[in-house]
Amino acid sequence: MPNRPRQSPRSAFRAWRAQRPFWGGLLLALGGTWILLTEKASLKVVVHIGMQGLAGYLLPVLMVLCGLLILFNPTQRLFYSITGVLITLGTWVTSNLGGFFIGLLLGVTGSCLAFGWLPDQEPRRSRRDRRREAAAQEHRAQPPRQGGDASLNGLNGAGGPA
Repeated sequence: MPNRPRQSPRSAFRAWRAQRPFWGGLLLALGGTWILLTEKASLKVVVHIGMQGLAGYLLPVLMVLCGLLILFNPTQRLFYSITGVLITLGTWVTSNLGGFFIGLLLGVTGSCLAFGWLPDQEPRRSRRDRRREAAAQEHRAQPPRQGGDASLNGLNGAGGPA
């Protein structure tokens, strides 16, 4: 390995996080996890109910899977986010109103964030930095003041003609 300075774990994580729709994938996975945790039916009841009961567990698992795939395969984020939002909306019917609305909102928000993420964006600059830059450009754009000796301008020190 070449001799280069080691990154701290925090800066390495931040660099990894910047290359993918991190918050979208995380929210989608958290929404699926929330819906799974709010399921109260035992496996015996799920088997007795049939396909509808199985879908109550299957859709949140697919939500978690889509969230993880968004995190670890960001090139396919559009497919996973569209699939994730459709699966999330399906939990409205199959899983206690989408985990009592909380899992549903987390899943839809995460899918929308992942869908809208752009890979090669410039990092955001703070408002303070933008204002400083605008002030510096304005300062450079102002014409230089005429200064120096007042007699060169044909004026005396009081501002009148010499």
